Amino acid sequence: MISNSFKTLRESYHSMLQIIPLHPTLSNYSTLGRQVNLLRLIWNTFFMATIVTLGKLVTGLLAAYAFKYFSFTGKRWLYFIFVSTIFVPFTVIMIPNYLVISKINLLNTALGVALPQLCDATGIMLFLKAMDKIPKSLIESVHIDGIPSYKILKDIVVPILRPSIISIGAIFFINSWNEYVWPTLILKDKSSFTLPLALENYISSEGGTNFPLAMALSTIMIIVPLLIYLIFQRYILNSISSSGLK
Repeated sequence: MISNSFKTLRESYHSMLQIIPLHPTLSNYSTLGRQVNLLRLIWNTFFMATIVTLGKLVTGLLAAYAFKYFSFTGKRWLYFIFVSTIFVPFTVIMIPNYLVISKINLLNTALGVALPQLCDATGIMLFLKAMDKIPKSLIESVHIDGIPSYKILKDIVVPILRPSIISIGAIFFINSWNEYVWPTLILKDKSSFTLPLALENYISSEGGTNFPLAMALSTIMIIVPLLIYLIFQRYILNSISSSGLK
């Protein structure tokens, strides 16, 4: 992908599998800079992915804390309902979500893309698993001392779960960064496009795909997720290994 982004159109089709370009060029990137507003695309994608990630982290952490340490009627059934949403295909809820977003006039906005994704059952399950490492006796003893739940969550639970929060947040961010189908339905104005939507303009199922330009835009698109993974890989790998050990 990176190699082909530095090739000419002719060379990309005749030597697609050649790793080192025969005549490397930056013309694809300069052409992209003239055809699209790259900074705007990157900002739109980053902004939407950040909103979705923060929403999933907050709602997932609060719901997991309630399921783990609170006792209330119907807790088991409510948790079962949350978990069962994982098995509902996106195509089932796609049209109802679109109609709701349309009714509240949020089409073509970042909030319209983010709103249906602010809660995720997967996040609740992951946080519940992470909370297994916190002794329940610790939380109960603090409750006996009269400390409110929000302080317990802020001062005890969150610091202990910081590695898990970072790793789960990184996964959510990367998934949101690469999302294509739902933003395609909501975003119609090119000024609000994300990088995956802009990439569609350079790929055609009927032929005529500008392969080097598509590879150049794809290369730009992977930079932020790659940086996030490289920065937080220690937390991600530790989280995966600890989950496997349990």
